[in-house]
Amino acid sequence: MKKEIISITGTLGSGKSSTADLVARELGFQRFSAGDFFRKIGLDLGISLNEVSKRAETDPIIDERTDTEVKKVADMSKIVIDSRMAFHFIPGSFKVYLDLPPTIAKGRILNNLKENALRKQSESSSNPEEIYEKIVSRLESEKKRYKELYGVTHTDKNNYDLVIDTDKNNLEQVVDIIVKEYKKWIKND
Repeated sequence: MKKEIISITGTLGSGKSSTADLVARELGFQRFSAGDFFRKIGLDLGISLNEVSKRAETDPIIDERTDTEVKKVADMSKIVIDSRMAFHFIPGSFKVYLDLPPTIAKGRILNNLKENALRKQSESSSNPEEIYEKIVSRLESEKKRYKELYGVTHTDKNNYDLVIDTDKNNLEQVVDIIVKEYKKWIKND
């Protein structure tokens, strides 16, 4: 059964947060970020985002805390959520995957570190190559955990209703595409 929920996931640095913010504003929906919640866990533990990801490989409590928050959204309506696993936990949502190669993502993340206070606190780095290594390491950690925990590969584009290359489309274009496709999707049974 379709829900008035848009779940957005994608590669690191692909613009999930910015996109989700603008899609929510455009549609008058609420907004939830599992990534921000995960970053706050790291800050509470006094460790970096990559360290949280590595620790989560052996400490299931970390993913359980995040997943519990994501699952709460499933009972809501008119909400946009950016989360790696919302597509899995909320199968009735409109599932969007934002794609971007890590070689391009490293520059976006570096720029975002200058502006995003929460990201700056949880992901300190000023070197693009170090950021690239962290992206690749975190992606591998996530793939391993989600496959072991849920039996899914969150990067498999077949899991999604819509896949958008955010290198070929700017933020405004991505938002327009999502809003247009969501409206078509929600009308069709």
